[in-house]
Amino acid sequence: MRIRAFRGYRYAGGGASRDVSAVVAPPYDQIGPDAEARLLAMSPHNVVRITLPRDPPAGGPGEPANRYAAARDVLEAWLAAGMWTADARPAIYPYHQTYTLGGATITRRGFVALGQVSDYAEGVVKPHERTHAGPKQDRLRLLEATGADVGLLFMLVSDPDGALQAATAPGGAPIAEARDLRGETHRLWRITDEAAIARAQALMAPRSVIIADGHHRYETAVEYARRRPGADDKLMAFCALEAPGLTILPNHRLVHNVPAFSLQALASAAAPWFDVTPLADPLAFVPASRAIGVVAGREAAVFRLRDEAFDRIGWPANSSPAWRRLAVSILHRGLLEPLLGITEARLDAKTHVEYTADQAEAVALAREGKFQAAFLVAPTTPEELAAVVESGALMPQKSTHFYPKLLDGLVFHLTV
Repeated sequence: MRIRAFRGYRYAGGGASRDVSAVVAPPYDQIGPDAEARLLAMSPHNVVRITLPRDPPAGGPGEPANRYAAARDVLEAWLAAGMWTADARPAIYPYHQTYTLGGATITRRGFVALGQVSDYAEGVVKPHERTHAGPKQDRLRLLEATGADVGLLFMLVSDPDGALQAATAPGGAPIAEARDLRGETHRLWRITDEAAIARAQALMAPRSVIIADGHHRYETAVEYARRRPGADDKLMAFCALEAPGLTILPNHRLVHNVPAFSLQALASAAAPWFDVTPLADPLAFVPASRAIGVVAGREAAVFRLRDEAFDRIGWPANSSPAWRRLAVSILHRGLLEPLLGITEARLDAKTHVEYTADQAEAVALAREGKFQAAFLVAPTTPEELAAVVESGALMPQKSTHFYPKLLDGLVFHLTV
């Protein structure tokens, strides 16, 4: 992976304060209506006005024609007023996220640089999930209108000996820090030393990377580069695949619109493959790769795939052993599709399944009857992710939820 230092644009409207909490935002696809309202209220310079613009009201001549033009006008006004300014020297930017999970405080360490985009066929950048046309068209129109590369791609790179992490370790105080909407801490540093940058480039040059978050934006950047030869750099945050701070949460499934659904009927239908036992406390249940918790109203059960039944599941042709071992693969191919009729097409159509990474929320929604059932699954591990990607396969939909999300607005890049 070829990386480059760049003169990052950072918020300059806060005077001497390095706290930029009011102007940063989660990735655009993680922002619901309530979060958007909070972000807009935090500051007139919050980056959500660029990353998730809204169509302007109908106006007279000279008014923006659409939300992409509106985003361009907002950005141009900010730059003209000096609200966002470029650093004086090219840099790479160490980026640390400190968060709390299960009562423990964890820090995920990485760095931000420009990474070269290329077709997947070249094997330098590897995806782990499928994309859809609609989000890519939206991101491409926004990028073409603004020229602003604001959204960080989250990339995983193997660094078993820690050499890359050591080469990009920060020194001194951070240049920016923020609290996200969940209260987690994000800190940014800057490395401008040419020898240190060259060391990081040399370490990255022979390595491939896996996209953790940002597939749609990555493929948008590839298309953008096709249309503009030479514009093949994309804002990326790199994190070690082996780092202890790499947390992947499960995406529990919330099922609805299944005719005549009942937990008893599902248990009877699953009996040839699964041992089904009552689950007294779904909140305390720890899912495993072959043990899935199912909550339906006040009832709950554990569906545990028997070893001898594993090979009898209707696996897709040519699916790899690593793909078949995933908890979400067992759920989809062993329960949802054959027994409830929730096919890939229905998953794509978003007519039968919604998702949450919060097990307590999943249980509550099922118990309250807002969904017919919650299916509690184990998280995908970094090792499982790497094994599936290296096998050349893509993960089932919503197999990973990386936590915490990266922040937009700590630093960004202009492509023009």
